[in-house]
Order: sequence, then structure tokens, then C-alpha cells
Amino acid sequence: MKLTWDDAEEIGIQLYERFPGLNPLEVRFTDLHRWATQLPEFADDPKASTEGKLEAIQMAWLEEYQANQ
Repeated sequence: MKLTWDDAEEIGIQLYERFPGLNPLEVRFTDLHRWATQLPEFADDPKASTEGKLEAIQMAWLEEYQANQ
């Protein structure tokens, strides 16, 4: 499965799995962007991200984080 910036939910889940103890609200967007593009399944243009897409990923990650605390 190839991930794009529109796959916020799946990217958020995968980031939670990689960093389960990290509160996503404390992550800078520069780090969030880098970590998302480093996921093995990520296949989108790194330059195509927007603040809105990063926020959606952050919120999906936050849902996983809160559900597992």
C-alpha cells in the first residue's frame, strides 16, 4: 500500500506505532513532515504537503495516542 498526504489516518497510526510514547502535540511540523516522508510506504511528493495535511496527520496520531494511554 502506497501512502500519500491524503492518507492522514494511516500515517497517523504508523507514526503512533513508531513513537508510542510521544505526544504528537509536542512534535514540530518539520519533524512530523520528515517522519511521514520516511515511512517505508510513503510514495507522495514531499513538497506537496500543506499545513492542513500535517494537521490532519497530527490529529490522527493524537487519536491513537489518546486511545492507548
